[in-house]
Amino acid sequence: MGATYQIMKDSLFQYRERGARFHGNKLWNLAVLLLLGVLWGLAFSLARMSTETGIHPIAINYWTCLIGALLLVLYCVVTRQRVPLQRNFLFLYIVCGVLGSVIPGTLYFYAASHVSAGVLSITVATVPLVTFVGAAMFGIETPSLIRVTGVIFGIISIALLVLPGTSLPNPSAALWVLVMVVAASCYAAENLIIAARTPAGSNVFVIVTGMLVAATIMLTPVIWLSGTFTVLPWPLDRPGWAIVSMALITATAYGGFYYLVIRAGPVFASQTAYVVTLAGVLWGMVIYDEAHSLWIWASLAVMIIALTLVKPREAQGKI
Repeated sequence: MGATYQIMKDSLFQYRERGARFHGNKLWNLAVLLLLGVLWGLAFSLARMSTETGIHPIAINYWTCLIGALLLVLYCVVTRQRVPLQRNFLFLYIVCGVLGSVIPGTLYFYAASHVSAGVLSITVATVPLVTFVGAAMFGIETPSLIRVTGVIFGIISIALLVLPGTSLPNPSAALWVLVMVVAASCYAAENLIIAARTPAGSNVFVIVTGMLVAATIMLTPVIWLSGTFTVLPWPLDRPGWAIVSMALITATAYGGFYYLVIRAGPVFASQTAYVVTLAGVLWGMVIYDEAHSLWIWASLAVMIIALTLVKPREAQGKI
């Protein structure tokens, strides 16, 4: 983040030196966490909104990546940040562009017209669970009984969505819940690659810029060859504004989360998952008047338990 990050860091040190860390920092960190979670949770309803006029999911994903990339390129220009083009960075951009945008984004928008925003938010909450499984398989994390139990609870949560015939308004939507689990697995793989391959000290906004530019480039031939390209209407209609809003969230959420990790530690930042899941359900109820079955509420409760058990417990997460 260049000068912006340095200003944030200097301000944090000055704040601590004034002896106000315990109260002021704690409230500020909590405010950032809540804002980040509420905005991320809104994305599920926006995804459903973007499909209202029949725009193809590939086109929605393309415009979201393109607008997000343009916003971040503008950020890099204004802040004079250079996007590294060395081989290790290009690998990161391409692989994470595929796993973080091209595949899961397209699946996500396909599912958005078939599954409620609340259910979407529950399925995406499997990302930290799948991330832990992958980390344990590759020896990055040491399995523990508590965290393995959390993964089991996550599986039970998804089962509560897809197995009972009355859990979803449309039983055929159960297939789309499983599709979203596949998308979550892509996000989890992206998390592991970012953790393993991102050079120390890298500016997260610059890295995400490279990822979104790479994703846009890869989606361009796909959208033209598939004949799914759609020009956004002007002035923007409701789905158009939803796409622009999702691009804004995509462009800023990574940076906001990274800022929280630096400021309060990874364990505190990981609690964003709770707010995102709950906010996703509540936004769906507010915007779409979604009413959920007891099975879905039970699934949500079990997923919250799963997130609690799988959450890492390093000391640096304390505030």
